[in-house]
Amino acid sequence: MRVYVVLFNARTENEGIHSLKVGDRNIVLMFEAEDDAVRFGGLLEAQDFPPCSVEGFESEEIEEFCRGANYEAKHVETGTLVMPPEQNLETKDWDPDTRPEERVQPADSGTSAQDMSQKELDRIRQQLEKLL
Repeated sequence: MRVYVVLFNARTENEGIHSLKVGDRNIVLMFEAEDDAVRFGGLLEAQDFPPCSVEGFESEEIEEFCRGANYEAKHVETGTLVMPPEQNLETKDWDPDTRPEERVQPADSGTSAQDMSQKELDRIRQQLEKLL
């Protein structure tokens, strides 16, 4: 099955995939509809993310990537409106200006679940439950 994901610096040495961090989990959204993924990417850019693009892949390819990176893949059905979290990580694991061999993984890559309000956690949890 073909799915669509949000990428930064697509088709470069410094390509990065968008993921949501919920607690200690990283979740990659696999959109069934390209339009839904484009809409989500636009919402990210409105939150001052760098320009992104939407690329189509076979779902098995994204799921395999997620297993290798210890991420979770979540399928987003056509017509499902997914909103980015209101609070974003201060530090990203991926730096758009750094080549892959120069990347350093930070010990603490951002906001922990304890730092997020209960309301924000509940909102994210509800969105993820809708994906299932």
